[in-house]
Amino acid sequence: MLVSHESPISILEESKEYNDYDYALVHLFETHPEYYKFFKNSLLNGREVLLDNSIFELGEAFDSDKFAKYVEELKPSYYIVPDVLEDGYQTMLNYNDFVKKYPDLPGLRIGVVQGKTYDELIDCYRYMSEQADYIAISFDYSYYVATGRGKTELERWCTGRQKFIKDLKNDGVWNYNKPHHLLGCSLAKEFKAYRSDYSIRSVDTSNPVVAGIKELRYTGDMGLKDKPSVKLADLIDTKVTDDMMECIEYNTGCFRSIIYDS
Repeated sequence: MLVSHESPISILEESKEYNDYDYALVHLFETHPEYYKFFKNSLLNGREVLLDNSIFELGEAFDSDKFAKYVEELKPSYYIVPDVLEDGYQTMLNYNDFVKKYPDLPGLRIGVVQGKTYDELIDCYRYMSEQADYIAISFDYSYYVATGRGKTELERWCTGRQKFIKDLKNDGVWNYNKPHHLLGCSLAKEFKAYRSDYSIRSVDTSNPVVAGIKELRYTGDMGLKDKPSVKLADLIDTKVTDDMMECIEYNTGCFRSIIYDS
């Protein structure tokens, strides 16, 4: 499983030491030209770059026309086609419309599974399995709150995604021939469940970095019991201190021990 932890601009170069590929939030391109330049240089240096449409940060996907323009300019390895939070059918329509309007953009297309019910999520999954190059599954569907186990919402998100993926496999829906990306995380311990699944190719989460900035240390391969509520995008201008960096390096190391059976 390839890992990328979104990081403040001040340590983007250092992040290459703990990231297998680089994960870009498109909305930050407009306000932080040095942020865009980092990813452009990463591609020139042969690294993979995944361009996100910033829906988690903005509440809705970045403007489709502007997004397409940045895909054309950046030429990322992969990009997440604009989706709609928890609306599988509108997400499928958006995907279809975007690809029709921009059929020749560089990079592989990532389609996000969305929906509020299992049937809707399955319909969207099957569509993305047929149409997209890469399938993404988010960490915080409200569906998980009903199906996951645990006393807190974070625990139910954690176990809910595990159960959703298991159900897709048990019901014969999971496409082992397509790579999958896991968007974000609630609790890092979730990823122990996927150690032997080679169809889950990648994950992104700023969790160990945000925790490090707050100087919260992982408890080994159990991660954290809670999660800082702030988003990395809101910390993008943070000047990371030596103490923060030491904590970030420790946490990212622990994260690797979670996803890799040591």
